[in-house]
Amino acid sequence: MKYKAEIDVMPLKALLDPQGKAVTASMHNIGYKSVQNVRIGKHITMEIEADSDAEAQNKVEEACKKILSNPVMESYEFDIEKLAF
Repeated sequence: MKYKAEIDVMPLKALLDPQGKAVTASMHNIGYKSVQNVRIGKHITMEIEADSDAEAQNKVEEACKKILSNPVMESYEFDIEKLAF
Protein backbone atom coordinates (compact mmCIF):
# COMPACT_ATOMS: atom_id res chain seq x y z
CA MET A 1 0.00 0.00 0.00
CA LYS A 2 1.11 3.54 -0.63
CA TYR A 3 0.85 6.27 2.00
CA LYS A 4 1.41 10.01 2.01
CA ALA A 5 2.98 11.65 5.06
CA GLU A 6 2.70 15.35 5.91
CA ILE A 7 5.43 16.29 8.38
CA ASP A 8 5.99 19.56 10.25
CA VAL A 9 9.37 20.19 11.89
CA MET A 10 9.63 23.21 14.19
CA PRO A 11 12.27 24.67 16.50
CA LEU A 12 11.71 23.76 20.14
CA LYS A 13 9.65 26.43 21.91
CA ALA A 14 12.39 26.95 24.50
CA LEU A 15 14.96 27.88 21.83
CA LEU A 16 15.48 31.16 20.05
CA ASP A 17 14.28 31.15 16.43
CA PRO A 18 16.48 33.71 14.60
CA GLN A 19 14.52 33.38 11.33
CA GLY A 20 11.26 33.92 13.16
CA LYS A 21 12.68 36.98 14.94
CA ALA A 22 13.85 38.45 11.63
CA VAL A 23 10.42 37.90 10.03
CA THR A 24 8.69 39.43 13.06
CA ALA A 25 10.91 42.52 12.80
CA SER A 26 10.29 42.78 9.05
CA MET A 27 6.54 42.53 9.58
CA HIS A 28 6.74 45.37 12.11
CA ASN A 29 8.82 47.45 9.66
CA ILE A 30 6.12 47.24 7.00
CA GLY A 31 3.32 48.15 9.38
CA TYR A 32 2.11 44.81 10.76
CA LYS A 33 2.73 45.72 14.39
CA SER A 34 0.21 43.16 15.68
CA VAL A 35 2.30 40.19 14.42
CA GLN A 36 4.20 38.55 17.28
CA ASN A 37 6.25 35.41 17.95
CA VAL A 38 6.75 34.16 14.38
CA ARG A 39 8.33 30.68 14.29
CA ILE A 40 9.81 29.28 11.08
CA GLY A 41 9.97 25.54 10.43
CA LYS A 42 9.89 22.98 7.66
CA HIS A 43 6.97 21.21 6.01
CA ILE A 44 7.84 17.92 4.34
CA THR A 45 5.64 15.62 2.29
CA MET A 46 6.63 12.15 1.20
CA GLU A 47 5.07 9.00 -0.19
CA ILE A 48 6.04 5.64 1.26
CA GLU A 49 5.26 2.00 0.63
CA ALA A 50 4.19 -0.05 3.63
CA ASP A 51 2.18 -3.21 4.30
CA SER A 52 0.10 -1.65 7.08
CA ASP A 53 -0.80 1.61 8.79
CA ALA A 54 1.45 0.70 11.71
CA GLU A 55 4.42 0.04 9.44
CA ALA A 56 3.88 3.36 7.65
CA GLN A 57 3.73 5.11 11.03
CA ASN A 58 6.97 3.44 12.13
CA LYS A 59 8.79 4.33 8.90
CA VAL A 60 7.82 8.00 9.12
CA GLU A 61 8.73 8.13 12.83
CA GLU A 62 12.16 6.65 12.07
CA ALA A 63 12.75 9.10 9.19
CA CYS A 64 11.82 12.02 11.43
CA LYS A 65 14.13 10.88 14.23
CA LYS A 66 17.13 9.96 12.06
CA ILE A 67 17.06 12.40 9.12
CA LEU A 68 14.32 15.01 9.03
CA SER A 69 14.73 16.63 12.44
CA ASN A 70 17.42 17.39 14.98
CA PRO A 71 15.91 16.27 18.31
CA VAL A 72 18.24 18.58 20.27
CA MET A 73 16.76 21.66 18.57
CA GLU A 74 13.52 20.62 16.85
CA SER A 75 10.23 18.85 17.43
CA TYR A 76 8.06 17.21 14.79
CA GLU A 77 4.55 15.99 14.20
CA PHE A 78 3.01 14.22 11.25
CA ASP A 79 -0.16 12.86 9.68
CA ILE A 80 -0.33 9.88 7.37
CA GLU A 81 -3.04 9.05 4.86
CA LYS A 82 -3.49 5.98 2.71
CA LEU A 83 -3.47 6.83 -0.98
CA ALA A 84 -6.26 5.36 -3.08
CA PHE A 85 -5.62 3.93 -6.51
